[in-house]
Amino acid sequence: MTPTEIKRLYQIIKVQLEYGLDELLPTHELTKLPQCLRRGLFWIKNKHPEKPLGERLRLALQTLGPVWIKFGQMMSTRRDLFPPHIADPLALLQDQVAPFDGELAKQQMELALGGPLETWFDDFDIVPLASASIAQVHTAKLNTTGQEVVLKVIRPDIRPVIDADLKLMQRMARIIASALPAARRLKPVEVVREYEKTLLDELDLRREAANAIQLRRNFENSEELYVPEVFPDLSNQTVMVSERIYGIQVSDIEGLVANGTNMKLLAERGVSVFFTQVFRDSFFHADMHPGNVFVKPDHPHNPMWIGLDCGIVGSLNSADKRYLAENFLAFFNRDYRKVAELHVDSGWVPADTNINEFEFAIRMVCEPIFAKPLCEISFGHVLLNLFNTARRFNMEVQPQLVLLQKTLLYVEGLGRQLYPQLDLWATAKPFLETWLMNQVGPAALVNGIKERAPFWVEKLPELPELLYDSLQQGKAMNQRFDAFYQGYRATKRRQGLGQFLFGVGATGVVCSAILVTNGFISSALVAVSVSVIVWLLSWRAYRF
Repeated sequence: MTPTEIKRLYQIIKVQLEYGLDELLPTHELTKLPQCLRRGLFWIKNKHPEKPLGERLRLALQTLGPVWIKFGQMMSTRRDLFPPHIADPLALLQDQVAPFDGELAKQQMELALGGPLETWFDDFDIVPLASASIAQVHTAKLNTTGQEVVLKVIRPDIRPVIDADLKLMQRMARIIASALPAARRLKPVEVVREYEKTLLDELDLRREAANAIQLRRNFENSEELYVPEVFPDLSNQTVMVSERIYGIQVSDIEGLVANGTNMKLLAERGVSVFFTQVFRDSFFHADMHPGNVFVKPDHPHNPMWIGLDCGIVGSLNSADKRYLAENFLAFFNRDYRKVAELHVDSGWVPADTNINEFEFAIRMVCEPIFAKPLCEISFGHVLLNLFNTARRFNMEVQPQLVLLQKTLLYVEGLGRQLYPQLDLWATAKPFLETWLMNQVGPAALVNGIKERAPFWVEKLPELPELLYDSLQQGKAMNQRFDAFYQGYRATKRRQGLGQFLFGVGATGVVCSAILVTNGFISSALVAVSVSVIVWLLSWRAYRF
């Protein structure tokens, strides 16, 4: 390990011990190591014994930086896996991370925009509206129209911290992959590399602006999702300006209920929005924690989602979408044989896998989750059982689906909070059946013809010329082939002549040896001379 990595590892352990997080470790001989380190190397004790464990965990993750904060954000959405005294404090990491100085934020913005903020904005609020792991947000008004906007600015000096953590994660992933063969199927190196890409993408707000513009275009005139307008002329790598919205945070259940929100419809639309993004658009918001999702207060009986912070998006190719849709439907229909065959066909498990055994293992994991409301289904436990199944059948994690898996976890967490009785399967199944029918049924054929028809019409006047050129090229190719074949036959004839002459020369040498043996020296010399001449002729036949 490099000195920088060693220093960062030391800092991580130090922060964990300062907040007493070794309490989270199970009682085991191996867990005595942190205590030994604290006594013998760090000389650190819990500096916050008066704070509850959940609060100490939140503060520790916040101290360690954005990589760890995002981990805490995901934990906060899994209330089926973590008790309230852990999940509740972690929920504050979604939009209440400790902010940095507002004056420094203003200086960063003016440096990025190339002039004082008053050139473009009025009523700039030095106090941040919200603060997250990588950036924070301030409010203002456009001085040209008076429209309310928010200015998002990247935290200063954040890149070195992220780089150090990512390098440490990469090294640990390589160590795990080399030392634990059973862990290689999880592809830790590839997963870390994918996470690194998405995290670094968040540091460029131009990418987020482009993502938001695309997502807004995809759901234009939709009743299900609203994406605020972005002002690209006022945005760059470290600053992004967008429309300010007013909404109820999706985690504010009391506020949503008090506003008269149709919670069932809101939850169902959340599922619909997710599957629409994944399967219709191949472009989905991959950071859907509650801090990034709001609900419009208008028309509570016809609720609309609001999506913010599009820094992380995912996309799937056609093969991925088709494979996922068929798997989902096979699960919904309890066709575990089909699930097993799809896994083999896709290469997720080896081709020699015993289908019968694999089908039975999948049935054991998945059968208990059906015919139950969402509140009684723990996808965390299901995933744990599936991982155990994967070890038996050498199933490999697909890095390109990591973002989708994380987003599914977020969707489940939001669904639990909004409407625990939501039947996720009944909501998603009709959507997937319709999508697959549009991909492989008669509608797919009609749509394909419609898409290609303009191209065919454009090329139709050129068809005679293209056909003539093709015939001419075919004729020229035939002529070249005939010439090649004739040359090949001539070469074979010359080589046959060369072989014959070589044999004649060799026979002459043998005869000359016999003549020498019998004392006919002069005759032997003549035979040798003739043989040399014949060999020269055979070489010429081979050469030319």
